[in-house]
Amino acid sequence: MIYLSQLLGNPVYDAKGENIGRVNDLGIATGEVFPRVTSLAIEGPSRTPFMLSWRKYVDTYNENEVRLKVVKTDIRFSYLQPDEVLIARDLLNKQIVDTRGVRVVRVNDLKLSDTNSSQLRLLGAEVGARGLLRTLSPKLEHAVLKIAKAMGKTIPEKIIAWNYMDLLDRDLSDVKLSVTHKTLDDMHPADIADIIERLDPRLRGQVFAQLDAEQKAGTIAEFDDDTIAADIMSSMNDTDASQMLSEMDPDDAAELVGELDYDKAEKLLRLMGVKEQRAVRQLLGYKEDTAGRIMTSEVVDLFENDTVADAVEVLSNLDEDFETIHYIYIKDKDDKLTGAVSLNALLLAKDEDHLKDIADIEDLKTANPDDDQEDVAEDIAKYNLLAMPVVDDQGHLLGNVTVDDALDVLNEEHAEDLQIAGAGHNDTAAEGRTGDLAWLMRNEAWFFVWMLGVAILAAIFHTRLPWQDIALVSFCMPVAVIAGNDAAAFVTKNFLEYDSDDEDAPSMLGMVFKGVGLGLIIAIFVALIATSIIANIMDAPMQYTMKGVAAAAATAFVCFATTPIALKVLRARDERNLETSGTTLAIIYMAVAIVLFLAIALASMGI
Repeated sequence: MIYLSQLLGNPVYDAKGENIGRVNDLGIATGEVFPRVTSLAIEGPSRTPFMLSWRKYVDTYNENEVRLKVVKTDIRFSYLQPDEVLIARDLLNKQIVDTRGVRVVRVNDLKLSDTNSSQLRLLGAEVGARGLLRTLSPKLEHAVLKIAKAMGKTIPEKIIAWNYMDLLDRDLSDVKLSVTHKTLDDMHPADIADIIERLDPRLRGQVFAQLDAEQKAGTIAEFDDDTIAADIMSSMNDTDASQMLSEMDPDDAAELVGELDYDKAEKLLRLMGVKEQRAVRQLLGYKEDTAGRIMTSEVVDLFENDTVADAVEVLSNLDEDFETIHYIYIKDKDDKLTGAVSLNALLLAKDEDHLKDIADIEDLKTANPDDDQEDVAEDIAKYNLLAMPVVDDQGHLLGNVTVDDALDVLNEEHAEDLQIAGAGHNDTAAEGRTGDLAWLMRNEAWFFVWMLGVAILAAIFHTRLPWQDIALVSFCMPVAVIAGNDAAAFVTKNFLEYDSDDEDAPSMLGMVFKGVGLGLIIAIFVALIATSIIANIMDAPMQYTMKGVAAAAATAFVCFATTPIALKVLRARDERNLETSGTTLAIIYMAVAIVLFLAIALASMGI
């Protein structure tokens, strides 16, 4: 076995031992499961590049050199064929798709296997740490492996076989990768979307452009990040973009159009078909984050006295791209929704049965288009529904919210709640990447805020305050910071648990009083501890006892003040539909706590 990194840069000698250049790259024939190395790219004198046939001219090779069968005067140059790629240029340090693990990885090295004395074949890509170390220096790799072994650890190779690799460089889009190759074209749209989201932003549009119209419509609807979807849509020409929107379900198309600027959105809507445009515009007429915005208007509704045979005939005549049907809705002569028939009930019924006789009427759950999407999603989960019909004030059916859209809403809300609470689904992975210092800064930020506060206090007041006063305030400061953050965390918890219009939601006044109660308890603790430690070692115990009480009062005020501030910040950002980071909020709370604490404490001390 040998690696590309061990060959690149090695000298190349002809049959007489004369140096004719160094190895610059290797060419492979891509139409095989394990591609043969077919060409040797050499950088000759004066950095002149040329290429020759591997099979015809290469005699031996190793980690130090490559030797040819002929003298340099007998060499005839060759050229890269249409089914060949240069692996250093086209693969090394590039992003590829591991189609088996469904992930995007970066190629750190390439593993080669010699089948005979001169023939090389590409086995796969090394995407792990060893490939990166080897590329930097083989000696560095060996040293790290020895250290790991001494510590009882192993660093395994991470090889992705060639037949599970998909190239992302669009210049190679016509290359046949392997006779048994699985590509992006064979993947589910959700997997393709997940891969594209992990790509370098410069590659996303290029990879997306290689999908066919149906795949584009399915993939763009699966993006978790609406910004990425909007960016890709903006980069497309108007005709292709409008065609893709027409292929999408109306609710997915409306969500995407809503992310575009007004002029772009209007241009695309006008290019769509009349039917598709009407459906999307209808949904865009509803407020964001409501049931109307996420419902689909593609539903099947029949009259109560229609038969099962009538329903089967309607279903059999639906377009292939019609929204998945979970229920058939029935209506009275005034077009008001009266019930729903599940497909299971339809299959078990006789052809002559009337739909009203097999419909679920008494337990029918409906939503209004202005209902909050999270409430509707929670009801779908609560009642184990596959879809919930949406009706207007007169009871007319407008559409339905399907279970897949409900799951998307619940996932988004859960992610937002985790972010506000200071956690996230990527925290564990992030900790592994950023190390202990980053973990400390993220989870114990109060310590750094405290140190910053002490530094500011000492820098500004070191000439105006005795060191005893600075020590007293510095001692009490972390308690105030943590107390303020805890009071704000209490508000955040209630904000996540209750909506502002919930009847059982605690009032602002109630939360403030709870914050004050927390502050008083901590203030008493501060007064007892701070004054007992500092006052006992000073010449004026009474004086420092009063200053300790002042610091305790400042701590109590911090808890009182941060409670309404935290609630106002959260509600204001929620009304503007802005994402809120729990870590950022915590730092803001602690900064406010320090400012308030210093202002009250120093003022009480006569500064």
